[in-house]
Amino acid sequence: MDIRDDRSNFSDILAAALTAADEFLERLEERPAALRPPPTEAMNLPEDGLGGQQAIEVFRQRFEAGLSASSGPRYLGFVTGGSTPAALAGDWLAAAYDQNLSNDGDSIATTVERETIGLLRSLFGLDNSFEGVFVSGATQANVVALATARQWAADRLGVDVAADGLWRLPPIPVLGGTPHASILKAVSILGMGRGCVEHVPCLPDRQAVDPQALAERLAALDGAPAIVSASAGEVNTGDFDDLVELSELCRHHGAWLHVDGAFGLFAACDPEKAELLRGLNAADSIATDGHKWLNVPYDSGIVFTRHLEHQESVFKAVAAYLGAGPDLLHRTPENSRRFRALPAWMTLMAYGRSGYRELVSRCCRLARRLGDGIATSEHYELLAPVHLDIVCFALRKGDVERRDRVIYRLLDDGRVYLTPTVFDGRPGLRAAFVNWRTGEEDIPVILEALADAAV
Repeated sequence: MDIRDDRSNFSDILAAALTAADEFLERLEERPAALRPPPTEAMNLPEDGLGGQQAIEVFRQRFEAGLSASSGPRYLGFVTGGSTPAALAGDWLAAAYDQNLSNDGDSIATTVERETIGLLRSLFGLDNSFEGVFVSGATQANVVALATARQWAADRLGVDVAADGLWRLPPIPVLGGTPHASILKAVSILGMGRGCVEHVPCLPDRQAVDPQALAERLAALDGAPAIVSASAGEVNTGDFDDLVELSELCRHHGAWLHVDGAFGLFAACDPEKAELLRGLNAADSIATDGHKWLNVPYDSGIVFTRHLEHQESVFKAVAAYLGAGPDLLHRTPENSRRFRALPAWMTLMAYGRSGYRELVSRCCRLARRLGDGIATSEHYELLAPVHLDIVCFALRKGDVERRDRVIYRLLDDGRVYLTPTVFDGRPGLRAAFVNWRTGEEDIPVILEALADAAV
């Protein structure tokens, strides 16, 4: 089939996609939160294409029943939001507009991205010294931030690592109490090696770094450059490092402060939780993820830095056809960049500060309610206090095998999806509340499903 033949069918193809999406979302709460679909035999590439409408129909027949309700109200695994109506509309339009977000010269789309970064700065309470850019997710945001920090550290040692490589550099320590797995992935990608990440002791019964232990480690470095990776929302419990103390330590010892705020940065939206982020403006770099509490589709990480010159030293793309202006491609690993700011712009404009204040407050309240239910359960117990939106708990009795049986039963049941964890040596489970659809009515359903899975 000639691709151009579908041009006259464009409206019908889009209508078929709309019908598919509408029917999927209309029945979202009836769909299993997660499931284990049976294996499917792969189709061969057709010699003559099916056309757009028929391709949609074949996909729906073969695969749609195996899709989970990961954008629904009781998918509490990982830290996964859904897509707000406005964000979904923005994502569709981003694909339809199909703009080039690399350069400023041929479209106003880059202006939209810069404006969206300004909206997010305002939402998070960041000052204007922070420049920001969209990347594909929180992992990539951490890569960009740590690459910028690496360039800064190398510069202090008299090496331009972007130009000359790592060969003359000593190891640059990355210090943290509970660094996320993406931090280790980032330093591996950057050639610094996972071994450069040092786990500094945490405070007793906390997942927050002990400032005294960090002070001692920084002092032992005797002025050598170091990167401190702080958690603003630790992934198992939602705990926060004390950013005020850490920023003062980094200033005193000349270290770089990176804040991994993939979901915790949104605590700024809730006046009751904003105190957790006091000291954030002293950070050198910050990473967050829009597909979490912003509730936009995947492919929406954001990185902020106050050191744009180091960032652009790393990511500058030099070619005659690219130009040398302040284009966004010089700030990210990608040259080709999707219009991923548009869904974020749409949802921020649609629901505003008050909409996200209500969302964050509601998610934290629901997490506390689930935590209260776990605390009084005959089968489960809390492993840590509910600091924000994550509930970390375990079976009162049982080993990894029994915990895993609970997870499989929940999968087969379909009412709720949780992810496993290990906390203080105990096999546990964790529930993360970030979805705009989740409400008070879901808590009894979740507790009932957990009770049924435990027997």
